[in-house]
Amino acid sequence: VQLQASGGGSVQTGGSLRLSCVVSGFTFNHYALNYYAIAWFRQAPGKEREGVSCIKSSGNTFYTDSVKGRFTISRDVDKNTVYLQMNSLKPEDSAVYSCAVGRPPFGRWRDADLWPYWGQGTLVTVSS
Repeated sequence: VQLQASGGGSVQTGGSLRLSCVVSGFTFNHYALNYYAIAWFRQAPGKEREGVSCIKSSGNTFYTDSVKGRFTISRDVDKNTVYLQMNSLKPEDSAVYSCAVGRPPFGRWRDADLWPYWGQGTLVTVSS
């Protein structure tokens, strides 16, 4: 199983970025996003890894409070790709963003230990 994250970069406060996570390597890979959930986590220097957003196989979406109204997670099932559109970026959004695949129990998507497959991360830097 491979997850390829991309789309990070450097922007100023208020700017936007769109992250992508392409999933491959599953048996019946074409149906992977109909079975697995995808989440985005981020980790800033000196801080713990934080769950940012999740999209379940049902299509239901979840966000951590600090990004609600600014970030939008979506998916293209045919392309096995999940996107994280990040608008109105703030310096505190700066971090390495990683995507993960799994099937965490309901209500526990923020628990990084419950996600078995991870991508390599992409760096987001927001300057003031």
